[in-house]
Amino acid sequence: MSTDLHLILANKAYSSWSMRPWIAMKVAGLPFRETTISLGQDATSTEIKKHSAAGKVPVLKHGDITVWDSLAILDYLADAFYDRHWWPSDPHARAMARSISAEMHSGFQALRSNMPMNVRRHWPERGRAPGVAEDVARITTIWREARARFGQEGPFLFGRFSHADAMYAPVVTRFKTYVVDVDPVSQAYCDAILALPAMREWYDLAAKEPWVIEKYEAAP
Repeated sequence: MSTDLHLILANKAYSSWSMRPWIAMKVAGLPFRETTISLGQDATSTEIKKHSAAGKVPVLKHGDITVWDSLAILDYLADAFYDRHWWPSDPHARAMARSISAEMHSGFQALRSNMPMNVRRHWPERGRAPGVAEDVARITTIWREARARFGQEGPFLFGRFSHADAMYAPVVTRFKTYVVDVDPVSQAYCDAILALPAMREWYDLAAKEPWVIEKYEAAP
C-alpha cells in the first residue's frame, strides 16, 4: 500500500474538524502533505468536492483510498498504521477513549455554536450562552475522570497522547480563546495540549493565513 498521505483541510484559524487528524498525525510523526481550501470563498464547495462528494473537510487520501470525516480518518489511521500509538492499549481505557471521542464528535452543540473556534482571537467572557456552562462542566468531568483513571503515564487524557486528545484539542483552543476558567486538573491538561510542538505549529501557521472570514471574526 502506498505510504503517500494527503490531508485536505480548511483554514487553521477556524476549522476544528481539520485540526483533529492533522495534530494526530503530527504527534505520531507520520509524514503527510496537505492542501488547504479556505472556507467562505466562491469556489470553496467546488474545490472540496474535487476530493470528496460529501463536500466537507477534512479528507484524507492514502494512495487510491479516500476517507472523509475526522473521526473516520482517525479510525483509518489506527487501522492502516497499527504499529503506532493511536488508542490506549488497555481495553478499559480504550473503551472510554472511543466513547468520549464519539461524544465529542456528536455532542456539545451549545459550546460549538457559541464558542466557535478561532485561534487568532482573544474574547474573554464572550460566548456564555445557555447550555455552554453545562457543556464545559461535562467536558471537564470527562477530562478529570480520564486523568484520574488512566493518566498516570503522561500529561494527556490516557497518559500518552491518543486520538481522544486529538478529538478534544480544538476544545482546548476554544477555552483559550474565550478564557474559560476550569479546575486545576483540566487546566493542566489544557496546558499540556497547548505546549505540544504540533499545536504551536498550528497556531503559527494559522497566524500566517491570508484569509479573514467575517462570519468567524464577529465575536459571539
